[in-house]
Amino acid sequence: MRTITKDPMLRLLLLAMVLAALLPATGQWRGVAQMAANAGIFALFLANGMRIPRAEIASGIANWRFFLPLALWMFGAMALVGLGLSHGGQAMVPPLVAIGFLYLGVLPTTVQSSTSYSSLAHGNVALSVIAAASMSILGVFISVPIFLALGGSGEGMVGSDALIKIILILILPFAIGQILQRRTATFIARQKARIVWLDRFVIAFAVYVAFSGAVEQGIWERIDAAEWAATLALVAIFLVVGHAGAWLASGALSLARQDRVAFLFAGAQKSAAIGAPLATVLFEPAAAGFIVLPLLLYHFFQLVLAAPLATRLAARSALRPDASGYDAPTTRS
Repeated sequence: MRTITKDPMLRLLLLAMVLAALLPATGQWRGVAQMAANAGIFALFLANGMRIPRAEIASGIANWRFFLPLALWMFGAMALVGLGLSHGGQAMVPPLVAIGFLYLGVLPTTVQSSTSYSSLAHGNVALSVIAAASMSILGVFISVPIFLALGGSGEGMVGSDALIKIILILILPFAIGQILQRRTATFIARQKARIVWLDRFVIAFAVYVAFSGAVEQGIWERIDAAEWAATLALVAIFLVVGHAGAWLASGALSLARQDRVAFLFAGAQKSAAIGAPLATVLFEPAAAGFIVLPLLLYHFFQLVLAAPLATRLAARSALRPDASGYDAPTTRS
């Protein structure tokens, strides 16, 4: 837990949720907060376009034996797990929270934490970096179409206006950043630390805006104790299936142990960096906070799980440095 409590991103997410609970952006301030969030998201994806080298993207595409199965797992199998939990949870949790499990399932992996924990577990760090960056970029383009194809609708329905916003606020700035990459490389390299904090603050503010809408709609009254318990149980199921499934899938591909570790953390983790900003663009404020609730819980508990899991994998790697590794990971202490 020491690793978790030191995580600045997690602290900011918790702060955003507490602030939204105490001082939500409602009424006339909701529109102002939404505009500020959109501006921050535009800047974030512009910076991402500038800092992710095109060579890394090309390298990811070329390594199809690793990246094609990873994409199928992340956007196919995990999406279907989310769909199953969404349908199965309809009788146990509010409809918008149930939709949130489908939304969680279609999201890409994290960049920073999946790479960090892969390194801690003695995985293939270079492959992990390329995988995280490539899958995140791919997710911007295909997460919403998959969400719609699997029936993401109801109160969380995605309209044409939302799709236009995605193009203008996410895809367009990323494309501009890629075009300007050579001219801005030196500047981006100097501002690396500030860009990391830009990431964190934009994500946290997007969570604040989304959760403010949920607070305004009475999240504490609309979700009772039994529904909170059911939501946590569904998140736990998702965590177990995501991590165990990613490990078994990498074993079925006969990947080397270091590559299996990279596949595990890239395939099992889900990105609040993409999910929270995307939700504020994609859904109405009244719905976004409920829909991102499974993502926020999953994000927290994936970090809780990842730290001891990475430590155990590193210990086993030290004992068997030449093994390709087909022993399933465990979190037992």
